[in-house]
Amino acid sequence: MTASVRRRRLLAGAAALVAWPALRAQSGWPARPVRFLVPFAPGGTSEIVARSVAAELTKQLGQTVFVENKPGGAGVVAMAEAAHAPPDGHTIILGHVGTLAVNPFMLANQPYDVNKDFVPVTLLAKVPNVFVIHPDVPAKDFRAFVDHVKARPGQLSYGSAGNASAGHLAMEYLKLVTGMFITHIPYRGTGPQLTDLLAGRTQASSAGMPALGAHIRAGKLRPIAVGTQQRIAALPDVPTVQEMGYREFETSQWYGILAPAGTPAEVVKRLQEVEERE
Repeated sequence: MTASVRRRRLLAGAAALVAWPALRAQSGWPARPVRFLVPFAPGGTSEIVARSVAAELTKQLGQTVFVENKPGGAGVVAMAEAAHAPPDGHTIILGHVGTLAVNPFMLANQPYDVNKDFVPVTLLAKVPNVFVIHPDVPAKDFRAFVDHVKARPGQLSYGSAGNASAGHLAMEYLKLVTGMFITHIPYRGTGPQLTDLLAGRTQASSAGMPALGAHIRAGKLRPIAVGTQQRIAALPDVPTVQEMGYREFETSQWYGILAPAGTPAEVVKRLQEVEERE
C-alpha cells in the first residue's frame, strides 16, 4: 500500500469518526423539546403565528415545540441568541421582515449576520398590515384621519412594536406619502403598544391583521386602511391605501423559520416536510 493511499484512508477514517456523533444526533432528532424563539413580546402577530406552528410541529414531530418570547433591541436579542445556539435542531427562531430585511440596514454593529449565521427553513405566512385608530379619534375614514392629523401636527401619537419594526416603518411610510406629522412611540412588542392604544393613550397604529382582528370585531379599534394591493377578505369594506390615491403604496409583513447555521441538512429537511404537510 502506498503512503498516499494510507493517508487517504486515515483521513477518511478520521472524518467518519468526527461525523459519527452528528449522524447519531440526526437520526434521533428531536431527542428533546425544541425551543422556538420569538424575538418580540407576547400579544402580537408573531406570537400568534409561532404558537399555531408550534402546535402543529408538536403533533407531527412527537416532541414538544415550545414558544419562548425574547423581546429586545428590535429582535436583535433573540436573533443573537439563536445565532450562537448549538446547531443541533433543538433551537429554531421565527424569522421576520424586521429582523432579516430591515435591521441589517437600520442598525449598526449587529451581533449576527443574517446571511452567514442562519439557515432558512421555510416561509410561514405573509400578513397584511392594517392601519387602525382609537374610536375616540373624530375621524371615520382614512381621508378624515389624515386631515385631522394635519390640522394638529405633532399632537397625536402612534405606537409600534419598536424602532425599525414593521409597524413603525409602515406608519412612517404613510407619513411620508401623506405629509402628515404624528409622533412615534416605540414599545417592546405589539402587545404592549396595543394595551396603550386600546386605553386611548395613543391614537393610531399599524400592525398585522391577526393581532388586531378581535379588537376590530369588538369595536375597540377602527380600521381605516390596509397596506396590501387589494382589499382583504377579513375587512372587505376597508379600502387599501392605494385606493386613497397613493398608487405605489404597499406594506405587509412576512414570517418564516430559521435555524442556526450548521444545523444538519436532514433536520432542516424534516422541518420543511412537516410544514409542507400542514
